[in-house]
Amino acid sequence: MTVTQIILLAIIGLLAGVFSGTFGVGGAIIVIPALIFFLGLSQHQAQGTSLAFMIPPVTLMAAIIYWKNGYVNWKFALVLAVMFFIGTYFGTMISISIPDKILKKMFGGLLMLVALKIIFSK
Repeated sequence: MTVTQIILLAIIGLLAGVFSGTFGVGGAIIVIPALIFFLGLSQHQAQGTSLAFMIPPVTLMAAIIYWKNGYVNWKFALVLAVMFFIGTYFGTMISISIPDKILKKMFGGLLMLVALKIIFSK
């Protein structure tokens, strides 16, 4: 790793942390595009790297703070976690079978659909 890469990763990580704590987003909206555009990773590499770094540290602090303030429904979180665990297996198997260029277009389309829904919802 070069010094420039370390600095870029530090900036990306900090921005993702701020966005995660503020809006509940970070990995997909901040990290994946930044890894592709600023560090030249493929779509697959960016997704895999984003998933790998989020294992415990990204959400742990935010979840503790939200929990301390009474904003965590642990029953819902448990069901979501179990199903998320199962879903990531199948999603990963699907993702690695899709060519990088197509996966990148699918990812961009998903972000556009979500953005449009948020912008035009009441």
